[in-house]
Formats: sequence, structure tokens, C-alpha cells
Amino acid sequence: MKNRWIIYLTFSLGFMVIAACGNKKAASQGEANPLFKDPLLAGVTGKIQAEPKNAALYYERGNILHKMKQDTFALDDFKKAVALDSTHAEYYSAIGDLLFEHKDIKGSIQWLQKAIAINKEDPTAHLKIAKMFIYAKDFPKAFGEINTVLRQDIYNPEGYYLKGIIYKNLKDTSKAISSFQTTINVAPQYKDAFIQLGILYGAKRDPVALKYYDNAFKLDTLDVSPLYDRGMYYQDQQKYEEAKAEYKNCIMHDHQYADAYFNIGWILMQQDSLDKAWRQYDIVTQIAPDNVDAYYNRGLCAEMMGKKQDAIADYKQALVFDKNYMKASAALKRLGAK
Repeated sequence: MKNRWIIYLTFSLGFMVIAACGNKKAASQGEANPLFKDPLLAGVTGKIQAEPKNAALYYERGNILHKMKQDTFALDDFKKAVALDSTHAEYYSAIGDLLFEHKDIKGSIQWLQKAIAINKEDPTAHLKIAKMFIYAKDFPKAFGEINTVLRQDIYNPEGYYLKGIIYKNLKDTSKAISSFQTTINVAPQYKDAFIQLGILYGAKRDPVALKYYDNAFKLDTLDVSPLYDRGMYYQDQQKYEEAKAEYKNCIMHDHQYADAYFNIGWILMQQDSLDKAWRQYDIVTQIAPDNVDAYYNRGLCAEMMGKKQDAIADYKQALVFDKNYMKASAALKRLGAK
């Protein structure tokens, strides 16, 4: 640090100011965004300001941004990491992973291939390619990629999780359950494995499914989908009161969870509580204004209550969002509306 200041002192003050400004600009284009003042990001952003050429810091912040679902900024940071240091396979894998999540398969493959070119055993790249093969239903090749990873790391939880997904696709429930169970044995915090176990046991109407959903929710109380899944467990067995109680619990934790309101509405329709059902669908249209099923079901409630014009208006609204929504077209024809 002393040597740096000695060098600086040999130059003009004006040059020093320009250089400092240049370094600040290079550090991060996103620092002006209020997002970067978030406590989760402030620390690493400060480090980037101090070390604007440290690729690892951009990679670290990119991962935090991804967890925060700020993928545009995350992608920028991952690419910055690659630009600063092109020798790390995980930087390329992170970009490929992110692009895959956003359905850019072609772009994803290019970055993953670069990762493997740097490190032939890069686990992230192999597992992401495995996901692509699963997506394409090419399960033998997917197993090949997964096994490449597990041979070098028998404790890699995602490898076992992806095997479970393959077995689930192959309708081999016992092997799927075994794979998901191994996943949580290796990584007790692997929420998605708990959810998958809940789904598989739920399909067998085994009440142990409820415990798996509970564990999934405890791992991330900001995600209320496991509570919704508990409701579906009861709904599928026509235990409607229990299902409604679960959906209401879901709504207590997240007032904007549209699917819970929708399913309560559906149950109320089965119980001939049309007016109450209509109100649930009305809430859904406010939370998710483009939900065509909510407009259709609200219209159906109105029609069954003899409110023809209200029903017609809802069926037409459903067609505004989806002109090919056949149930709404059929309903309008049934009511003699154009």
C-alpha cells in the first residue's frame, strides 16, 4: 500500500482523481441501484469497491443475487467474473445454470461446454447437462452425467436428487423414494427432496407425506407451497374440510397465494356454496388479473346463480387473456352470447 502511494505522488492530483473515478466505475455498474444497499449484498459490494478486479467477489455476489431472484444482476456479475478470470470452470457453469433456468437451452450448453473444457470433472456442468437430458427424456445419458459426478463425490446431494427425478419419470416409485431419501440423508436441508417425497407418498395416500411437507416448510418458511401441497393431499382424498383448513393456513402465511384461494373456491363449488366460491375466485382475479381459470370459474358460479350477464362478462374476459380457451367459448355459446 505504501509503494502505491509513492507512485501516486509522482503524478498530478488531477490524474489521481480521474484514476479513482475510473476504478469506481469499473467496480460495479449496479452499485447505484438501491438493491445493492440490501444487507445481504452490502458487505460483498463494499469488498468489490475495494477490489474491483477480484473475480471471486463478483462470483460470490452473483450467487447471492441468484438466491434473491435478481437473475439479471446475477448474470452480469457472473460474466464479470469470467471477464476478470477465465480459468475457473465454476464461473462458466454458473452462467450456464442460470440460462438453463430461464429456458435458454442453446446459450446454456455453450457456457457449460466451456466449463467442461476447463475442468472435465466440473460437477455443476455435468449435472446441468444431466438436467438437459432429463428434459429431453434421454435418461441413459442423464445417468451417465450424474454418475460422472458421483464417482468423484459420493456425497453430492443433487446427483441423488436427479436420479430420483429420473426414476419418478420412469414410474419406479420405490427407487425414486430411495434416491430422494438418500438426498436428505446426505443433505438434510435439501428442501426439494422433502417435497418430492411428500408428492410420492401422497400419491399412495400415505399420511407420512404430511410430515415431509412439514419438514420442507420448516426449512424455508417464506415458501408456503408445502402448506398448499398439504391441502392438495386432503383434497385429492375428498377430505374437503381438512383441505380448506390447510389452504387457509397457507393464506395466513402468504395473503397473495392465489392457488389457495382458487382451491377453496373449487371446494365450495362442490359443496354448493356458490356465493362463497364466487368471492374466492374474485380474490384470485385481483391477485392474478390474468388468471383465465379464475374468470371462467367466477363466471360459472354467476351462471349457476342465474346471473347471466355477469357470467357472460367473465367468460369474455377469460377469452381476452386466452382466445383459445375452449371452455369459455362453449359457455358463451351455451348462453347464446357472441
